[in-house]
Amino acid sequence: MHNSSNSLKAVALLGLLSAILIVGGRWLAGDQGIYIGLVIAVVMNGASYFFSDKLALAMSGARPMTPEYAPQTYARIAPMVESIARRMNIPMPKLYLTPEPSPNAFATGRNPSHSSIAFTAGILQLMDDRELEGVIAHELGHVLHRDILISSVAATLAAAITALSRMAFWFGGSGRRDDREGGSGFEALAMLILGPIAAMLIQMAISRTREYDADAASAKYIGSPYPLIGALRKLDAFAKRIPMEANPATSHLYIMKPLGGGGLMKLFSTHPNTEDRIQRLEGLR
Repeated sequence: MHNSSNSLKAVALLGLLSAILIVGGRWLAGDQGIYIGLVIAVVMNGASYFFSDKLALAMSGARPMTPEYAPQTYARIAPMVESIARRMNIPMPKLYLTPEPSPNAFATGRNPSHSSIAFTAGILQLMDDRELEGVIAHELGHVLHRDILISSVAATLAAAITALSRMAFWFGGSGRRDDREGGSGFEALAMLILGPIAAMLIQMAISRTREYDADAASAKYIGSPYPLIGALRKLDAFAKRIPMEANPATSHLYIMKPLGGGGLMKLFSTHPNTEDRIQRLEGLR
């Protein structure tokens, strides 16, 4: 059920990405821009499928976690990941480490055979081993449910929408000035505002339910909801003390929302409320 639903969503997002690029090309460069947008769409769709995980890891500043690069950390984390992956009957993912002091983690990739988990330095310092097991099982839950493909594609889509809106602002839709003189400035400003909002709406649409499902997978394969409950409480508290300014295009990937904000920003939250997640986990006892 998870697999087929997420595959359809990934196809829909790739189709949306193509439409946005083609329409954006038409708006920026006239009829010729349609063909430019189509070529870019083909390239972006291929890149989204095959390389979106590498893009997400690069934007986070992640480096491979190996016995050579981080021997002590690898010796601590790798056995946990391997054990839980075996319980879920999925391949061992690649491990990455980011220097970010704010505690967080995310999974990315196109399928269980091509998956990666990245940990911040902060989460490794904050969590005890049992809490880390809860976090690892949550991230592997995303891998098991194949959430990682749609999340990685959405990250690429969000980045593309934001980049297109900025291009529209600076270039002002020059390809259509002959059609509507004087309107390009207003439209460019509108796209600058609406582009990031559209990106956030896409992230919001795909992220909330999948977090509950990954939380439930953690409780199931660890055998208890309490390791993740403890981890979520720590993550929620320390995220406020040490805010993480992650790239907005990848904020939906993390186990805990890395960007702060209240008011209208809550409408665009990519994650469920932490207390709601804890209440659901407590109901799994």
